[in-house]
Amino acid sequence: MIDVSLLKKICETPGAPGFEHRIRKFIRQQVEPLVDELQTDNMGNLIAIKKGREDKKMMVAAHMDEISFIVTHIDDDGFIRFHTLGGFDPKTLTAQRVIIHGKEDLIGVMGSKPIHLMKADERKRPPQIKDFFIDLGLPGEKVKELVSVGDPITRERELIEMGNCVNSKSLDNRVSVFILIETLRRLKDKSIPYDLYAVFTVQEEVGLRGALKAGHLIDPDFGLGLDVTIAYDLPGAQAHEMVTELGKGTAIKIMDGYTICDSRMVKYLKQLAEKRDINWQVEVLPAGGTDTAGVQRSGKRGAIAGAISIPLRHMHQVIEMADKNDILASIQLLEAAIEELDRYNWEYE
Repeated sequence: MIDVSLLKKICETPGAPGFEHRIRKFIRQQVEPLVDELQTDNMGNLIAIKKGREDKKMMVAAHMDEISFIVTHIDDDGFIRFHTLGGFDPKTLTAQRVIIHGKEDLIGVMGSKPIHLMKADERKRPPQIKDFFIDLGLPGEKVKELVSVGDPITRERELIEMGNCVNSKSLDNRVSVFILIETLRRLKDKSIPYDLYAVFTVQEEVGLRGALKAGHLIDPDFGLGLDVTIAYDLPGAQAHEMVTELGKGTAIKIMDGYTICDSRMVKYLKQLAEKRDINWQVEVLPAGGTDTAGVQRSGKRGAIAGAISIPLRHMHQVIEMADKNDILASIQLLEAAIEELDRYNWEYE
């Protein structure tokens, strides 16, 4: 099936936007034996290069940062205020554990006003980020000794298996990091048509920043984004709202809020999935965006670009859930897409 122990390590290693050093170090250890060259650009993108037979470039981007927080204030009693790094649904934060990465890693809990003390209008109002603080259970002077304004904060959640699913923080987008590593492992002793640039990007959650710079640097002919997408196959969802469903296979992106995928790449991926008997579904995401936009638009000529997406329930919440069969199908489709890139007619019809 899939290497759940590796996925667990990838998900649980911290890497807030702009603070990806720990996860980058771990990924480097995994991919170094699998590729011909490794680079880290000035922004912190890790670029793993596997040489191909011909002088063209394919870029595959999977972001390694995770939605997180950053310390903005420490009061005299040791309670911490914070700002978000990426998008959060505030109602999911109540009484959740986090890790503040100060001089040492410290467990904290998201606190807010007890419901028993709320006025009637306060109970009716949806919670907002500003309503929360972090309690470390330490005296103020100790907190100020160990924590500074500007320290990153990540969620504290381990990966577990539930049925045929994995459940963890940061499956967005560590599951794609896992898929890209496993694909490089499968390709290690294979000849591929074009130079492959497997890019583990930074700061996607705050504006696709790493992919935009890496795409400009690499200037690829072809590109794929690897990221999760919404699986809204839940009670109350209408059929047209679901986007994707868990267990129905990998998703081939048509568009999202930032990108209309190249129709040639969409057709290519669909044909490959059918040819190799890989379960797949279509993704049309009305809002939001992924590194696909950076891959497609930031090079000098633009890239023939598309995306492979992994259906995900409970996205941008404290925990997220993906199906192991969908993850495996995504690995299989990415491997095929890299192997057969020179066998398709890329001319416009």
